[in-house]
Amino acid sequence: MDRHPDQKRAVQYLYPPVDPFDQRMLDVGDSHHIYVEQCGNPDGAPVVILHGGPGGGCSPAMRRYFDPSVYRIVLFDQRGCGRSRPHASVENNTTWHLVADIEAIRAVLGIERWIVFGGSWGATLALIYAQTHPDHVTNLILRGVFLMTQSELDWFYGGGAGRFWPETWERFVAPIPEEERGDLIAAYHRRLFSGNMVQETQFGRAWSAWENALASIHSSGSSGESPGDYARAFARLENHYFTNRGFLEFDGQILAHMDRIAHIPGVIVQGRYDMICPPKGAYDLAKLWPKAELKMVRNAGHALSEPGISAELVRAMDQIAEARGLK
Repeated sequence: MDRHPDQKRAVQYLYPPVDPFDQRMLDVGDSHHIYVEQCGNPDGAPVVILHGGPGGGCSPAMRRYFDPSVYRIVLFDQRGCGRSRPHASVENNTTWHLVADIEAIRAVLGIERWIVFGGSWGATLALIYAQTHPDHVTNLILRGVFLMTQSELDWFYGGGAGRFWPETWERFVAPIPEEERGDLIAAYHRRLFSGNMVQETQFGRAWSAWENALASIHSSGSSGESPGDYARAFARLENHYFTNRGFLEFDGQILAHMDRIAHIPGVIVQGRYDMICPPKGAYDLAKLWPKAELKMVRNAGHALSEPGISAELVRAMDQIAEARGLK
């Protein structure tokens, strides 16, 4: 099948793959060791990439949004996922541990200030990190905004998105007894943390399949089966964070604290038809952020790989480089 026209145009925007020049396991305490890599230009403008989930892990494809001759690209797997160890662990694993880990990476690498780039949960973490350490952030580039609010969780796990994808929602709900369906996060939590590896993997795949199926605007409503280890870690970490409402002090905390980063330039790239993180979150964020530019991408959903989203993200990074006289 021929590519969608937007996909043809977007190919030119992605930079060629680039290999890491530095890979290490960083001991961040609490029995956690996190995987960190650097690629691109060792003397370039530093940018840290925050992956989604929680629990998604970083991938080589995430390197392709940055001109490797310009940027010093830092990626890492957050606690409990990817190549970080212990795998699928939720002990000593909270938003505030992750914020501390980002600071630890920055200090170890000798970086004073950097660009922070994150999508979905990575956008959540980027905002919280910036609000906590505004002096260390030069720019924020966000995609598929998630603000860690109850209304967003209700949308995705309470049946809102299921109204658009009833057959996919039915598959997600089916393994849970009817009497437990009033709180699917809690119902899945009991099974993802049952201590039975087979059951945890089974429900991890069901949890992951629901999200993966809705990521792309071109989705058919189904997704391939994720590897068991990945699905279990992804589902356990997401569920752990959502059960604890992101470990925030109150609902709506991110928007309430936007005054702390009002001076930081930002770009928000949002798919108009994002079923996982509806555009209202990005819109509300932009209204409270005078130095942010909101790019609402038509014919796009949630995925980082959506052609229109890829194009806007690469364009945003190139514009920063041009503004700094780096290219």
